[in-house]
Amino acid sequence: MKRQPSPLSKRHGIIFILSAPSGAGKTTLYNSLREIYPDIRLSLSCTTRARRRGEISGRDYRFITERQFDALKRRGEFAEWAHVHDYFYGTPKKPLDRAIKAGRDIFLDIDVQGAQKIKHAYPEAVAVFVLPPSMAELKRRLSARGTDGRAIIARRLANARGEIGEIIKYDYYVVNREVGAAVKSLSAIVEAERARTSRVRKWLVEPLR
Repeated sequence: MKRQPSPLSKRHGIIFILSAPSGAGKTTLYNSLREIYPDIRLSLSCTTRARRRGEISGRDYRFITERQFDALKRRGEFAEWAHVHDYFYGTPKKPLDRAIKAGRDIFLDIDVQGAQKIKHAYPEAVAVFVLPPSMAELKRRLSARGTDGRAIIARRLANARGEIGEIIKYDYYVVNREVGAAVKSLSAIVEAERARTSRVRKWLVEPLR
């Protein structure tokens, strides 16, 4: 069921950070959540890695060269950037600032390095870590994806253990054991954060009569 957007003109937009080990299913969760909250958009990150099967530039990522990435970085156009799995990833700053000012919520699909940088730059951002049910299940999901060889899968599993160790720095966690239940948990987080009085623009609040 789609949820009606809150009165956006009376509060600041919220940055929702979604992090997870590769293969934990955060993209599936985001797509399911968008069916409930069509007003929440996904921030389009830049990356220097090659497109995977089924990905579209401008929808999944903005795929650019390392030279282009370096130029954007030098101009200070990234809110955060990181070097992950031999590639560069960066979050453009302007779309975040515009969303906050306009009262529009936005999701960031970023790793633990980027999440801490965003939390430092935007302290009111909400960080959610998506956990797999187990490391065995994570390995199964990575293998079933069919996009990486055994060496890369082993490296992703090793990285996952380190990433999970950073969960204490997040505001919430969700275990993606079953998509429906995980989406329900994410929806509860969205509703709770939208209802925080600290997000209301005080100069727009009229006294109750």
